[in-house]
Amino acid sequence: MSLHALCRAVSPAIADCELSFIGREAIDAALAQAQHLDYISALIGLGVSVTELPAEPDLPDSVFVEDTVLLFDELAVLTRPGAESRRAEVDAIAPAVQAVRKPVERISAPGTIDGGDVLRIGRRVFVGLSQRSNQVAIDQLAAILKPYDYTVTAVPMQDCLHLKSAVTALSDETVLINPDWVDAAFFSEYRQIRVAEHEPDAANVVRIGSAILMPSAFPKTQALIETAGYSVTAVDVSELQKAEGAVTCCSVLFTGE
Repeated sequence: MSLHALCRAVSPAIADCELSFIGREAIDAALAQAQHLDYISALIGLGVSVTELPAEPDLPDSVFVEDTVLLFDELAVLTRPGAESRRAEVDAIAPAVQAVRKPVERISAPGTIDGGDVLRIGRRVFVGLSQRSNQVAIDQLAAILKPYDYTVTAVPMQDCLHLKSAVTALSDETVLINPDWVDAAFFSEYRQIRVAEHEPDAANVVRIGSAILMPSAFPKTQALIETAGYSVTAVDVSELQKAEGAVTCCSVLFTGE
């Protein structure tokens, strides 16, 4: 089985993106598109087979495909994003999802959930209780995943958009975490590496086998990860960060033939 990713090209309307925890800055769409291509190149360089879907001009946040679908080995779950303006993104990606995973389940109203709030480590699924994801959706997800022997845990969080803004997995045994944004006790069974001081946004990284893909904006945290024995590829995603994006949100990773 090899590793694949669904990605979507940057919308030319990305400057009109949703924002919750950061102020609006001017976004250079052309630069964002170039950085996204570099991101895809980095994925390919790490052995990922990438399918890039075309840009959606009317959906400013659509590059952040992670929020629209949860891909497990056994099934796919289409989400219902917390921001109403983003819900059309789910129907836009559904055909690509159906081509790579069946069955396909779906979160329904009044549940809301963004994929950025969902962290899977082995058979454990942690879901952030955030401005975008609510308990109704978490209960739905738990019911959907129960036949497949996943355990779903709701995790309160604060001061950031998504759970994976605050914590991601470096391996099945280790997490990278900002304990100011999420209670580290929820991850007590894992070894914890804390983000470097003055780099609060650095916890969002993509795990690709034994390698780590992360933004180049956090060199101190990168050094901590490398000291822990991980190989790190750093990419400049500064324009995407202005849209409250990060490296996990620009791809949906899954295994396949």
